[in-house]
Amino acid sequence: MSIIGQVDSLWRYPVKSMQGQELDETFVGFSGVHGDRIFAFRSAASPKGFPYLTGREQQEMLRYRPRFRDAGKAAQPPNLAEAKAIAPGLTALHADPVELVVDVETPSGDTLAIDDPALIRMLGEGIGREHALALLRSDSAMTDCRPVSIFSIQTAQQLGQELGVAADKRRFRANIYLDLNAGIGFGEDALVGRALRIGSKAVISILERDSRCKMITLDPDTGEANPQFLRKVAQAHNGTAGVYGAVLVEGTLRKGDAVELLD
Repeated sequence: MSIIGQVDSLWRYPVKSMQGQELDETFVGFSGVHGDRIFAFRSAASPKGFPYLTGREQQEMLRYRPRFRDAGKAAQPPNLAEAKAIAPGLTALHADPVELVVDVETPSGDTLAIDDPALIRMLGEGIGREHALALLRSDSAMTDCRPVSIFSIQTAQQLGQELGVAADKRRFRANIYLDLNAGIGFGEDALVGRALRIGSKAVISILERDSRCKMITLDPDTGEANPQFLRKVAQAHNGTAGVYGAVLVEGTLRKGDAVELLD
């Protein structure tokens, strides 16, 4: 076992494809980061296997800022302390939907409830009538593939150097950004098939590399596209950047936590 780095930052995305929230600490459970991607918008024009409206179709989505109405109740499962007190530590409950209500600040500065019909109308602007939209809610994170996404800041730095531009790590929409001791880009690739302990308790198994799509071309503040990012990842890095993981042991993560390689 060895310490291979530390947590640079933690992020969750209350609404799929909208802006993320940086957190000082968060609970990560078997279904992912608490409160991550629990809302999404379904499009009638999207495939049945992936029915969501995302920034691929509506780049403006990245300019919408979702926030939980009650930040305190959204911080962790409601019975976490009680569950942890029962040996060996039981699985905490999902939060009640009324405790995870989201409001969304629009690009124009207005704030709308997540279920306000006006929000659906705004998201549908400019993308065609075939994108009939409906709000989805789930207790589990509606992630693309695995419950948790992990990305090293060294990988963002390397891609920026390869492209000769500033590479904002937020383009890659990870839950956990790592600062790896090795100091080289794409060092997380070597973690596939291995397990990490992050902080005092949480254990995450790294399952596979993260295959990338148009989303990484989009500026996290403006939604403007720079196709160079996806082209570089496709041509130089087999189309992948970052890794996916599954939670083996639930726990609370904090910014600055040590990351320990277990096997």
